[in-house]
Amino acid sequence: MSEQSGTRADGPFGGRHPTSHERMTGLPWDASYHDGPAPWDIDRPQPAIVRVASAGGFAGAVLDAGCGSGENALYVASLGLSVLGVDVAETALVIARDKAENRGIEVEFAVADAFQLERLRRRFDTVLDCGLFHTFDGDERARYVASLAAVTEHGGTLYVLCFSDIGPDTGPHPVGRDELTAAFDSGAGWQVAAIEPDRIQTRFHDDGAPAWLATIERI
Repeated sequence: MSEQSGTRADGPFGGRHPTSHERMTGLPWDASYHDGPAPWDIDRPQPAIVRVASAGGFAGAVLDAGCGSGENALYVASLGLSVLGVDVAETALVIARDKAENRGIEVEFAVADAFQLERLRRRFDTVLDCGLFHTFDGDERARYVASLAAVTEHGGTLYVLCFSDIGPDTGPHPVGRDELTAAFDSGAGWQVAAIEPDRIQTRFHDDGAPAWLATIERI
C-alpha cells in the first residue's frame, strides 16, 4: 500500500525523486516497515478487495501497484490468478515473499517505481491500487495515471481503493470524488465506470476509514 529505500550510496530514496508524501515526512516508504507493521498493514486483505474478487472482478494477469507486504496480492493469487505485486519498499517485499513461501501461494513480487511501470515490460488485464493513489499530489497523479495506462490492456480494469474526504475520522490523505474522477477522465485512456463509498481498514481505525472504491476501465 505504499510507494523504498535504496542502497546507502543512492541515499534513503534509492536514487529516485521522493514522492510528495516522502517529502512531507522526510522518510522513504521503506521506513514504514522498519519498526513493526505499517499503519495500513492489517495482516489480511482489505474487505473491499475480497468483495471485488468474490464478484469476479479480477481476471487474467493481475498487477497490484503499491502492494506493501502483499496481503491483497496473496489473496488474489490464492484464487488461482497470475499476480505481480510491486512496490518501492524493499522491506515490505521481503515480508510479502516470506508470507507467500509460508502459505504456499504462487505469486510474484518485484521492486518497481509507480511512475515508471512501463519498465516492467508487461501488460495486465486487471490492476489494483489499494491505498497508493491518495498519497500523490496533483502533479504526481497525472504521471501515475499515465504509468498505469502503459501497462494495462485495452478493455482491462483498474480498481482504486483510496481515502475519501466524506465523513468523520478520514485517513491522512483524503481525496474528493471529483478529484478522483478528474484524474482519470483527463484523456489518459481511462473511463470511470463507478465510484462507490467504502471503507479502508487500518490499525488506527476501529471501523475503517471512509474510502472510495472506484472501478475504472482502460479504453
